[in-house]
Amino acid sequence: MDIRQVGENDWRLVQGVRLRALRENPDVFGASLAREERFAESHWRMRLRTSVTWVAVDDDGVGRGMVTMMQEPGSPVDDRHVVALWVAAESRRHGVGWALLDTVRRAAVAEDARTVSLWLLDSNHAAGDLFVRSGYTRTGERQVVPRDQSQTEERYVLTLRDPSQP
Repeated sequence: MDIRQVGENDWRLVQGVRLRALRENPDVFGASLAREERFAESHWRMRLRTSVTWVAVDDDGVGRGMVTMMQEPGSPVDDRHVVALWVAAESRRHGVGWALLDTVRRAAVAEDARTVSLWLLDSNHAAGDLFVRSGYTRTGERQVVPRDQSQTEERYVLTLRDPSQP
């Protein structure tokens, strides 16, 4: 499995992986399949211009996983945020999730970030286990999921360097 950083010209690959993720695991994302199926090429390209995305690609060029890292509006400038981590069912438990998270960690370190954070649905225990094993800490900070008021999510943080260090 090769982890590739993708750009806007890879929009079809990203579209395919993202739509598959929403079809197969609709309850773990803050997005709707019906909405994203209507996105035009320009929207996919814009997404890839405004954040950094990596796709796990198998030997046949098929996307088997994906993750995006961004600087979330309103967050500290030295925090990077993980969104849209997904691994295809047939590729889980083969190190793909680890590889994607490690890629994010290395990229965040290269950008001199102090932390990497994410929000995770309380019901997504498998992903929570992966994040904790990858060094993320559960913060206890919770919020109601905007698209589904019956669900809550918790913030996880990976500390890359001591906040007291410049």
